[in-house]
Parts: sequence; structure tokens; C-alpha cells
Amino acid sequence: MDQGTVGSIFTVIVFVIFMGIVWWAFSGRNKKKFDEAANLPFADEDQEESKKE
Repeated sequence: MDQGTVGSIFTVIVFVIFMGIVWWAFSGRNKKKFDEAANLPFADEDQEESKKE
């Protein structure tokens, strides 16, 4: 195998991995977990405000 073939195979493998990550990130099963993670900074602010009062 020459360098061109190895480069092509590597490109296809990286593309498949990328598509798998995109599919995982946008799948409906993970929406709840991602929404909870997105709201974590706001939960921290609520705790700080309750300590100040």
C-alpha cells in the first residue's frame, strides 16, 4: 500500500468516526442529559444567591 491509499483509508475512518459523534450528539436519547448539563451554570448561581440571603 502506498501513502495515497493509506491516507484515503485514514480519511474514510476519520469521517465515519465524525459522523458517529454527530449522530450521538444529535440523537434524541441524549437530549435530557445535554439539557441538564446546559443548565448547570444556572444551578450554581441559585445556590450562591441562597447562601447570600
